[in-house]
Amino acid sequence: MKPILLQGHERSITQIKYNREGDLLFSVAKDQFVNVWYSVNGERLGTYNGHSGAVWCVDVDWDTKNVLTGSADNSCRVWDCETGKQLIMLETNSAVRTCGFDFSGNIIMFSTDKQMGYQCYLNFFDLRDPQQIEDNQPYLSVPCSESKITSAVWGPLGEFVVAGHENGEINQFSAKSGEILKKVREHTKQINDIQTSIDLTMFITASKDSSAKLFDSASLDHIKTFKTERPVNSAAISPNMDHVVMGGGQEAMEVTTTSTRIGKFEARFFHAAYEEEFGRVKGHFGPINCVAFHPDGKSYSSGGEDGYVRIHYFDPQYFDFELEA
Repeated sequence: MKPILLQGHERSITQIKYNREGDLLFSVAKDQFVNVWYSVNGERLGTYNGHSGAVWCVDVDWDTKNVLTGSADNSCRVWDCETGKQLIMLETNSAVRTCGFDFSGNIIMFSTDKQMGYQCYLNFFDLRDPQQIEDNQPYLSVPCSESKITSAVWGPLGEFVVAGHENGEINQFSAKSGEILKKVREHTKQINDIQTSIDLTMFITASKDSSAKLFDSASLDHIKTFKTERPVNSAAISPNMDHVVMGGGQEAMEVTTTSTRIGKFEARFFHAAYEEEFGRVKGHFGPINCVAFHPDGKSYSSGGEDGYVRIHYFDPQYFDFELEA
């Protein structure tokens, strides 16, 4: 399993995202660049230039027409995927931490940080209404006074957003009214990442409390728990196997004080049903900040604190592998 190494960022990777077909991989980092790569051979297709601060999040709509990015330069931008042109720029009062297209690609949500005296807000814009864009007025803005949102994804059918908070809470926000539909608290510390399964029926959370948990999207029922001994920065669900991959490692600032072996910078594979670890993949020289499965399940990628994105294609043995119960 030889990885393809993508060198396109000077600072640590914050998020990576495949498009729906899986032929393109988008990566954003703490430098101001948004890169797009061919996932098959790791060739860089181009960059989306315009941000002037760390880019925290990226998303692409279902037909790969538009790309959405949120940045610490207090803006959320929509780009033309093919040409790299900036189509829309939405100014905010604080850094944009998470962003996402709903399945139709018409409505975007993004959350802003609680900083500089401004509250954390979850904003919803309808891209079909030019007036909203022009006035920079979302059709719905939900304040989160208790604890800021650290990760958020759209639920099935675009009816609600599942948001993970700094205090370990998970909330379902209605995209119509903005009210909290359901609330659970299974994690004890901050939720670093939320990713959905391919059919959006489940999602997995990665938390600073050294565990990842699988939930039902609609009911927020807690299904499974995957425990490690280091904070989990990211977790993803395989689209065709009962597997999850998790990336983590200790905090970036503690890296220099421990040996690399203790750092646990491997990507770790767990069986989704048995909650057992069955494999690890080494490679990054620092904590893994983001992991993502290819939509066909034949490869996965990880982005690390070292600024590299690695694409790993699975060996044939991986697909024949059965965990002995």
